[in-house]
Amino acid sequence: MNVDGIENGIVLDHITAGKAMMVYKYLHLNKLGSQVALIQNCTSHVMGKKDIVKISEDLDIDLDVLGYIDPGITVNYIKNGKRVEKKTLSLPETLTNVLKCKNPRCITSIEQELPQVFKIVDRSKAQYRCIYCDTVVKGEELN
Repeated sequence: MNVDGIENGIVLDHITAGKAMMVYKYLHLNKLGSQVALIQNCTSHVMGKKDIVKISEDLDIDLDVLGYIDPGITVNYIKNGKRVEKKTLSLPETLTNVLKCKNPRCITSIEQELPQVFKIVDRSKAQYRCIYCDTVVKGEELN
């Protein structure tokens, strides 16, 4: 299979195989008017298999969501067919409005205009704690 490069936009590379659809969903790429290519299960010398997402538009993407979904993702910004910037992501220290507190007694259940804010407590398990009620969220429990 051959997928052409993009002239201007963003390439999300080194996505763990099978997570490209999650990236597509949580970045709301279905709402874009530009071209988006999802390439799944590409051969990778380092990862074995990986996914790639190519977006032919320069947009402001939520790096916290990407870092939470898959901390190994690299974000490549493309201008005139050349990479002008590369960012390597990691788990963010704080997540705002990415996770939702499951505790029915949390203030965010009552005061719904409050932001859902979580701080990391365990990087090895990707665990975050609600700053309001201390409820722990594990793994990929996205909104």
